[in-house]
Amino acid sequence: MNTDLLPLLKRYFGYSTFRPKQEEIIRLVLAQRDVVAILPTGGGKSLCFQLPALARSGLTVVISPLIALMKDQVDGLLAAGVPAALLNSALSSEEARPMLRGLHQGQFRLLYVSPERAAAPGFADQLARWGANVIAVDEAHCISEWGHDFRPEYRQIAALREAIPGASMMALTATATERVREDVIRQLGLRDPGVFVASFNRPNLTYKVLPKARSFERMLAYLRARPREGGIVYCQARRTAEQVAAKLSAAGVRAAPYHAGLDAATRAANQEQFLRDEIRVVCATIAFGMGINKPNVRFVIHFDLPKNIEGYYQETGRAGRDGLPGECVLFFSAGDRVKHARFIDEKPDPREREIARTQLEQMVHYAESSACRRVSLLGYFGETAGPENCGACDNCLTPKTTWDGTLSAQKFMSCVYRIHEHSGFGAGILHLCDVLCGAATEKIRKFGHHRLSTHGIGKEHGRSEWAAIGRELVRLGLLRQNAEKFNAVELTPAGLAALKSRARVTLTRVEAAPERAAREKKNARGDWDCDEILFEALRGVRRRLAEERGVPAYIVFGDVSLRSMAREYPLTGEEFGQIHGVGERKQAEFAGPFLQCIRDHLTRYPRGKFAKHDFLRG
Repeated sequence: MNTDLLPLLKRYFGYSTFRPKQEEIIRLVLAQRDVVAILPTGGGKSLCFQLPALARSGLTVVISPLIALMKDQVDGLLAAGVPAALLNSALSSEEARPMLRGLHQGQFRLLYVSPERAAAPGFADQLARWGANVIAVDEAHCISEWGHDFRPEYRQIAALREAIPGASMMALTATATERVREDVIRQLGLRDPGVFVASFNRPNLTYKVLPKARSFERMLAYLRARPREGGIVYCQARRTAEQVAAKLSAAGVRAAPYHAGLDAATRAANQEQFLRDEIRVVCATIAFGMGINKPNVRFVIHFDLPKNIEGYYQETGRAGRDGLPGECVLFFSAGDRVKHARFIDEKPDPREREIARTQLEQMVHYAESSACRRVSLLGYFGETAGPENCGACDNCLTPKTTWDGTLSAQKFMSCVYRIHEHSGFGAGILHLCDVLCGAATEKIRKFGHHRLSTHGIGKEHGRSEWAAIGRELVRLGLLRQNAEKFNAVELTPAGLAALKSRARVTLTRVEAAPERAAREKKNARGDWDCDEILFEALRGVRRRLAEERGVPAYIVFGDVSLRSMAREYPLTGEEFGQIHGVGERKQAEFAGPFLQCIRDHLTRYPRGKFAKHDFLRG
């Protein structure tokens, strides 16, 4: 417990300080306690089991859901000098043999395995012989049916606790509500675990929701304005992912699709090209993302509306994992909600339909809200945000205009009241809009709603405008949609009181204006600013070294390290060793070529923007 962890942190990972919650979690792991760690994407979950594995003897077993993620992490650990191995179905017997030999000889500190391998007959006994004393379950939300990515094979992991009773267990994830956390503890059989929940806030991310009209053209303009940046475009359907990738490629943006319908070889090739920066954009379904550790994803674009906020938060979290600025853009139209609702109606289980409808409405409310996006996201996870204006979302940067919507709200709520009074049951938002606009649909005639006093009283607004007003009244708590009655709209007590008293109701206007061209590079640590010419030169050195070793560029160094070099201009091995992310192994292996690049740059540009002197030092 009194182990000095900072020297190990610097030696192997090149960091001088811990991120929030990391040290407390690590010390509890070293005390052989069970732990639940809910840390945001990019918050340093992996270090919470990697550093304890180096601080004491024994083997730490990491259960990870995707082969690509295992390989990525093991490659990074080996590059840092950490003895790590993996066992999964992708390994041939020849490849697995030296790893098994090393495990028998106690050569490794970390072993990554899939949940299927962990549950294989006899494997727990092998782990016990290899000295396993910590079992770390990554992406632990997958064990809960209440999570957004339930995987039945995760339910078998709990059996390891019975087979290795002396081992402590860790559950780690980036997204889990309180209900999911409790389910994870129960399913894994954790014993009096220490529960750590870090802030879900990602201050380096900017959130924007844009109208879906001309979405491809607007996305293309967005990408062309960022020619050196890469990211992910999430699409709801496989066909959409392929079409968007093809259109981007035809427009000169290097892009490729990724979805479960592609064969394994194509998926692997496209992912590898993205990891190596050979393509800029992956157009993907939700099948993509959990298995990558790429830190320099600069943007995540949702071309379609996600199904729920948990999934949306996790997907946006793949931007800016390195702490540098990232942008999260969601294209939204009310039609997306209708498409999702149709799929939900096809679910055979009433309970599943109810949960899915509730999650969808929460997602729609987020997209249509005029409030701070960050406050909305953090509130979903039960966290109270800071200032109401975060300065890093569209609603805070360019607040929506408001208007006195009292009369329109009165008309809408009156229509809800009259329909229920006339028919004894409620109606959906779109039917209410038709009544207000004076439509003569078959459904309106069938129920006699054309004879209501509210029929045709709202011709000043179009159908889509009335739908937006109705959804905003739901967000304001004046109306509610009853999931058990096909989302029929009902007056709440607050709505009935407002209707009777004609209380003032302020509404927001639906914006259709294009995104502002100006874009702030917002980052609290100031790690973005650097000598951009030198940064590009250092990227070239990194790319060459990565290609020689057959690994993604970020395995050599992340962008944060390169930008630190391009700001500090280290010229000696000692100075290079002080750069963020430079540990002992990487200093010994990479200092030479990077220092030479910096010297060459200062010879050409002795008065660099960030140079500490007006001449070449030393």
